[in-house]
Amino acid sequence: MKDSTNPMSMVQLQVEASGVAVININQPQRSVNLLNPELIAALASGVESVLGRDEIKGAVITSSKAGFIAGADLRELAEAYTQGISAHTAARRFSRENALLRRIETGGKPFVAAMNGVALGGGLELALACHHRLLVDHPKALIGLPEVTVGLLPGGGGTQRLPRLIGIEAALLLLLDGAPVSPRRAFALGIVDALVGADDLVAAACEWVLLHPQAVQPWDVPGYRIPGGSGPLAEHANRSFAGQTADIRRRTQDNYPAPVAILSAVYEGTQLSIDQGLAVEARYFGQLLAGPVARNLMRTMFINRGRADKLERRPAAVARSQVRRLGVLGAGMMGRGIARVAAQAGIQVILLDSEQTVAERGKAAIRAGLEKDAARHGETSEAVDSVLDRITAVQDFPLLAGCDLVIEAVFENRAVKADVIRRTAQYLPASAVLASNTSTLPISALAECGQRPAQFIGLHFFSPVERMPLVEVIVGRQTASDTLAKALDVVAQLRRTPIVVNDSPGFYTSRIFCSYIDEGMAMLVEGIAPALIENAARMAGMATGPLAVTDEVSLDLQMRVVEQAQADGLPQERLRLHAQPVIAKLNALGRLGRKSGGGFYAFAGGTKRLWPGLAALYPPREQQPEVQEVIDRLLFIQALESARCMEEGVVTAPMDADLGAVLGLGFPRWTGGPISFIDTLGIESFVSRCTQLAVHGTRFEPSAWLRERAERGVSFYEEKPHA
Repeated sequence: MKDSTNPMSMVQLQVEASGVAVININQPQRSVNLLNPELIAALASGVESVLGRDEIKGAVITSSKAGFIAGADLRELAEAYTQGISAHTAARRFSRENALLRRIETGGKPFVAAMNGVALGGGLELALACHHRLLVDHPKALIGLPEVTVGLLPGGGGTQRLPRLIGIEAALLLLLDGAPVSPRRAFALGIVDALVGADDLVAAACEWVLLHPQAVQPWDVPGYRIPGGSGPLAEHANRSFAGQTADIRRRTQDNYPAPVAILSAVYEGTQLSIDQGLAVEARYFGQLLAGPVARNLMRTMFINRGRADKLERRPAAVARSQVRRLGVLGAGMMGRGIARVAAQAGIQVILLDSEQTVAERGKAAIRAGLEKDAARHGETSEAVDSVLDRITAVQDFPLLAGCDLVIEAVFENRAVKADVIRRTAQYLPASAVLASNTSTLPISALAECGQRPAQFIGLHFFSPVERMPLVEVIVGRQTASDTLAKALDVVAQLRRTPIVVNDSPGFYTSRIFCSYIDEGMAMLVEGIAPALIENAARMAGMATGPLAVTDEVSLDLQMRVVEQAQADGLPQERLRLHAQPVIAKLNALGRLGRKSGGGFYAFAGGTKRLWPGLAALYPPREQQPEVQEVIDRLLFIQALESARCMEEGVVTAPMDADLGAVLGLGFPRWTGGPISFIDTLGIESFVSRCTQLAVHGTRFEPSAWLRERAERGVSFYEEKPHA
């Protein structure tokens, strides 16, 4: 080693005796390396040292952390939109990075990327600019360009270098999907040149530098042609563009601009020189970064979800806890799901039901689900058995005595829940927490059924539990901060994303969900065609139409929810009375949804179609509304109900409202969630449109609180008037 810099700096350059420089990236106070202006500046300094010193023959770029580079800092990118960045300014966001990468390519000395772990986004783009790419041979060393998942395209040359390296069709599959690939897949595609053991990675890279002193990128060689064709744009690539365009429009309904921008950048850029292509990429990147969709996706799906997963809302003064033994009351669908994810997380589970045979049947259903997933993922039967060994099916309440926490997940009926809560409470240790999985029943009232209301809380899971990432944590009037902390700790143990809301009839997510299905049924009663209602929901980006999703959760359950809400004295305006008579009518016909073979849809032979009998029950009127009117009614009613929840203090943080609606209810991700939807439109425009929609009913009338907020121009995230 001839030279080294301060080991505390984020880039250390050391020159080996062979004359090869090793540039080691190690950003301080970060668990992973992220490309930001400071790192770019440090790398640029290191690259210039390599190119400016005659004794240095070339360089290897690697990392001292467990991974290589995990991509760009999304917080900085999301803030760019908030700061009002223009498309022109945004296009220059990575100009310094792109200049650095071209300097690596054309500086006259060989550079090798020795990727010792994960290389995503800008990390892979840095590697693509090197003349040779080595990747550690480890299954967790994933590489990819995931920018499309945050509403962007690669801004550091990814749309230009990857097609030039592996061909347009193969590159488009990676760019448009965004999912990372394994080391072996990366090697097979030609993204990396070799897979190397961790101990030999840097040495192999140094050896390549010495053997290739005149290295040059293939696209900088005169006469270069993109792999897969004889011309700049092969005929089969043209067909790929046409097919991808149609597929993107079908999947995104034009709500997500990034996939189309990626296609355009690749199509235009690959017909030009690399430098011209990089300019094309920058232009499309700028348009995306200056638009709201990327900001919404980055903020909600990555930044705010990350904050929730790190338990930002957890009371800081309470010591961390861990559940070792979890009780689950009820071996039905929800109870089984909770028991399964808990056992998969390594927790011992007591699965209790009223009869031993019912509890055993619940455990058998868990086995069936695990075996099905194991077959799909190539896992062994031993892995299934190890999970099942952690689940004990019982019927006796005294067996809950050793549990740290118990989750009640029985029939959605106040009397049934009250009974099991009373019977459970007498056997729990003094420190144990008792939680209810109710989706609508007030937590504060249920807490009175137990012996310690301060240690009672709501943990509302979503179905199917094994696939749904959200848990709504409901704080009752007497819930202690210690209880909230323990509840959030167990949600983290289960690898779920929590939101924290205050107790109220329907809490947060059920209120939003009910507003959605009620609006769909209100339109059905008005004579709007069922197909128009359902298709408009999908065009808006909703995961499922309001009629289809009601079939999935079942109409008899919806009827019980309404009846219980009436019994609880819920105000009439909250009962969503449009849905009630429709649900009652289909219940009377025995059409309870998918589980009965039919509801709003007819289910047969693995397919489903809208039930033709709906036309007789609710004849479509002759004049149908414009599709945008239907879309607005479905989105605005949910956003308005979210704003009401903020006004009433049911939800105290906009990020909880957005995460709850997107992760729990399938609200369109491109909006960032209902509160982000309001902020994106502008609160003044939102209130104005709600007032217009009030022609369909007073439910669309904004409250005085919301109108006053709009008059002052106060957005939910900024909490200050717009300039």
